[in-house]
Amino acid sequence: MQIAEFQKLISERYEKRDRERGVSRTFMWFIEEVGELSTALVSGDKVNAEEEFADVLAWLCTLANISDIDLEKACRKYTGEDVKGFKPK
Repeated sequence: MQIAEFQKLISERYEKRDRERGVSRTFMWFIEEVGELSTALVSGDKVNAEEEFADVLAWLCTLANISDIDLEKACRKYTGEDVKGFKPK
């Protein structure tokens, strides 16, 4: 599945409710999922980590959807022909 396909799937299932919730409250849900992923990674629980990675990705898509951001397009900064390595600090 491509990023755009997953983002569209999340949009079709959840976007109406997500827009009603708003960016600030949705961002808090996203951060909660990142925290759960952190806990799973630190504990070494791969089964739970896999689930939490999926949750983080879904909430990231939700945030992108309600912010009118195309994630696949945004990711081109890492996949385009102009990529020459990491940005210097």
